Amino acid sequence: QVHLVESGGGLVQAGGSLRLSCAASGRTFSTIAMGWFRQAPGKEREFVGDINWSHGSTYYGDSVKGRFTVSKDNAKNTVYLQMNSLKPEDTAVYYCALRVGAYKYDYWGQGTQVTVSS
Repeated sequence: QVHLVESGGGLVQAGGSLRLSCAASGRTFSTIAMGWFRQAPGKEREFVGDINWSHGSTYYGDSVKGRFTVSKDNAKNTVYLQMNSLKPEDTAVYYCALRVGAYKYDYWGQGTQVTVSS
């Protein structure tokens, strides 16, 4: 099993920045990628971005490209989400996830709330 714990959420004004962290523990040796998703009230879960655990390549959802950056620290089994130029529409619960296979994310964190005020 893998356990994921997010931190760093909070309230920020539009145009501001936040950095989320997600620490993985347990059987992490099979990690292929770690990523971030978000879900706003009344909306479906949305892919934000992810990072390949071996070679560090990243991929982003269209709504956050150029504003958000996913990075990692392999030694700490931690993935980060740097969010800049935040907009009110970025308000959501942000979830960290870990993938051990080709496509489906297998493990999820409990989520952390990000609220952007206008």
